Amino acid sequence: MTGSLAAGVRAGAERDARLRRLALATLDANWEHDHTVPSRTLYPHQWSWDSAFIAIGLAHVRPDRAWRELRTLFAAQWVDGRVPHIVFNPALRVGAYFPGPEFWDSARADGAPAAATSGIVQPPVHAPAAWLVHRRAPSEASVAALRRLYPRLVAQQRYLTGRRDVGGGGLAAIVHPWESGLDNSPAWDAPLAAVPADEAVMRAYRRHDTAHAAATQRPTDLDYARYVALVDAYRAGRYRDEGLLGRHPFLVECPLVNAALGVSEYALARIATVVGADPGPHRDRAARITEALVTRLWDPLAGTFRPRDLRTDRLVAARTVLGLMPLALPDLPEPQVRAVLAEACSPRFGLAARMDRPLPTYDRTAPDFEPLRYWRGPSWVNTGWLLWQALRTHRRADLAAGLRESLLDLVDTAGCHEYFHPDTGAGLGSPAFSWTAALVLDALADG
Repeated sequence: MTGSLAAGVRAGAERDARLRRLALATLDANWEHDHTVPSRTLYPHQWSWDSAFIAIGLAHVRPDRAWRELRTLFAAQWVDGRVPHIVFNPALRVGAYFPGPEFWDSARADGAPAAATSGIVQPPVHAPAAWLVHRRAPSEASVAALRRLYPRLVAQQRYLTGRRDVGGGGLAAIVHPWESGLDNSPAWDAPLAAVPADEAVMRAYRRHDTAHAAATQRPTDLDYARYVALVDAYRAGRYRDEGLLGRHPFLVECPLVNAALGVSEYALARIATVVGADPGPHRDRAARITEALVTRLWDPLAGTFRPRDLRTDRLVAARTVLGLMPLALPDLPEPQVRAVLAEACSPRFGLAARMDRPLPTYDRTAPDFEPLRYWRGPSWVNTGWLLWQALRTHRRADLAAGLRESLLDLVDTAGCHEYFHPDTGAGLGSPAFSWTAALVLDALADG
C-alpha cells in the first residue's frame, strides 16, 4: 500500500469513526422514554416514518430500543389499520406544537386509539424497517418482535391498499401533502392550487417552524393555509375514507407512497417466512402494485414516474425525487429501470459514481428550483438513503457507492441536520436530526 493510499484509508476510517460518535450521540440525546423525537427544537412528538428510519439505525447500536421505537408507534395504530403520522406526547403543554392534538381532535373519530394522534398517515416504510432491524441484529427476541408486529404491518397494508384505493386502479391515494412525507414538494403545487384557502387564516395560529428556521426555508403561509383547509375537510368527516372522491379536495397517487407499499409486501414476505405465515400472497400483492405503478404513474415521454391527480386524472408535471423512488421495486421492468437511472444521472439530479453535489429533491434545472426551501430543492438524507437502497437492489454498486459517499461527506461537513443546501452542502432546518443520524449509522455499517 502506497503512502498516499494508506493516508486515504486512515482518513476514511477517522471520518467513519467521527460520524458514528456524532450519530450515536444525536440519537441518545433525542430518546424520549419510549421513542425518539425527530429533533429537540421543532419536532417534540413521535413521527411515523421518522421512527421507521430511526429504528433502522438503532438496530446497529441499541436493538432493544429499535424494537421499542416500532412497538410504541404501532401501539397507536387505529382500528382500521392506519398508522398515524404523529403520536402526541401527553406530557407536553397545549400549544407546544402546531398543529397539535387539539387541532386534530382524533378522539372524535371512530376507531381512533386512546393516545392523541393525527388522522393522516405517512409512507409505509415500516415493514422494511422491521425486517432490517431483525436482519441487523437477529435473535430470539427479534423473531418474537417480528411475530408481534407482523399482523399490525399487514393491517397497515390492508388499510392503504383497500380504503385508500380511491382511484380503483390498485394504488393508494394520499389525502394531504403531509402524507407523502415531502410536504411542500412542487409535485403538489397543481393539486393544491384547486384547494380554496386564504393565507390570512394563519393569523389564528402560531407556526412553530418559522421560530426555529428562517421563513425562506419553510413552506409559505399560503401553503399552510391549504394544509389547514385539507385537515379541516378530512376531520369534518371524522377521518372516514368512504366517499372521498366525492368530497375531498386533494387526492393524489404518489410514486413514493406506492413504491413503499410494494417494497413492504416484499419485506412482509420475508417476515412471513420467519414467523410461520404464507409469503405467497405478499409476493403476489407486490407484483400487482408494481404493475399498477407502471400502468398509472409512468410517463413514457418524460422517462420518469409522476404523481396522478385523481381530481383531474392527469399526471403532475413537476420532476421531483418522488419519480425515482419506484426504482426500489426489485421487479420493476427493465425499460423503466433504465429510464429512471437515466433521469437520476441527468443534470436534474446529478447521481454519479463520484458526485460533485448532493442529490436534490427537485429538478435543479427547473426555473422554480429553490435551494433553501424545505422539499423544493434541498437535499435530504432519507430520500438519498432510499435511492441508495434502490440502486443496490438493481446491482448498481458504482452509483450506490457514489451516493453513499456523498451522504456521509455531507453529514461529516455540516452535522446531522434535517436537510442541506443542494449546492453548498450547508446544514438547514433543525440541527441534531434523528433520521439523519440513524441512516448515517446504517450507511456506515453497510457500505
